[in-house]
Amino acid sequence: MADAVPAPIRCVIDTDPGIDDAVAILFALTSGLFDVCGITTVAGNLGLGVTTRNAGRILALAGRPDLPVVPGAERPLMRGGIETSDVHGSDGLGSVAFPEPQARPLAADACSWLAELLTTEPAGSIDLLALGPLTNIARLVREAPPAARRIRRLIAMGGAVDEPGNIGPRSEFNFANDPEAAEIVLGAGLPMTLIPLDATRKLRATRDWCRLLEARGSPSAIASARLIEAYFNATDGRESRPLHDPCVMLMAARPDLFACESIALEVDTSEDIDAGALSRAATGATVQVAMGVRSDAALALLADGLARSTA
Repeated sequence: MADAVPAPIRCVIDTDPGIDDAVAILFALTSGLFDVCGITTVAGNLGLGVTTRNAGRILALAGRPDLPVVPGAERPLMRGGIETSDVHGSDGLGSVAFPEPQARPLAADACSWLAELLTTEPAGSIDLLALGPLTNIARLVREAPPAARRIRRLIAMGGAVDEPGNIGPRSEFNFANDPEAAEIVLGAGLPMTLIPLDATRKLRATRDWCRLLEARGSPSAIASARLIEAYFNATDGRESRPLHDPCVMLMAARPDLFACESIALEVDTSEDIDAGALSRAATGATVQVAMGVRSDAALALLADGLARSTA
């Protein structure tokens, strides 16, 4: 008797696309492993107008313009944002060709839309997959706590535990962009798995892997290979590039690929260079934290999902 095929994971993607965000979203849309209810956007890698447009462009390329795109927070809760056009390009997608959005974003705000969805759908039926700063989710926790408690799983890319940071000596971009939001979400008691740089830097794409991915021939595989090549073009001399945000989707689909620990963490909410940095704490918010990944198996799963035809 054949093993039963697991049902697709019902989810909302909260994101600030972004090159690696785009690869993660394309995997979710094409792999057959996810039932995406919608995409909420947040200012992060670039401003909210760019990240919202990019979400629509990604949906158009994947042939899913039917999915709602819901704009969220235009800025962090209490401070100015951090722009990364030097890495992601002025359009956020490394100047890789994407079609224009085929539908307008919804007029609703991401926080109220999420609260309504989570309240309407059965409790514990929706995963929230967070690829950017946690501003929208912090607002949900503060403004609609009963709805937030109905999330099945929150899986978020952010922070650095033992690894150095990528925006400051100890701080990672998503958490440095909105440290207060990170502190609220980590302390909310949600069923959360955090994927910091300690794991994401172990999932690395080489130029050879990109060429093999592009040769798979599907629109999502070709676009993803070109997006990752744009990463290489922004960082001369690198032999490989980490795939941060795709780790969220890979964890959701195959948690067995990751080595997780339960860790109590504190978030630095100061105004100094380490704002957003994580510290191990004797007490405090305890969450599941991915500290390692079986990279070869994860890369194979990512490539297979992106190469899957949606026709």
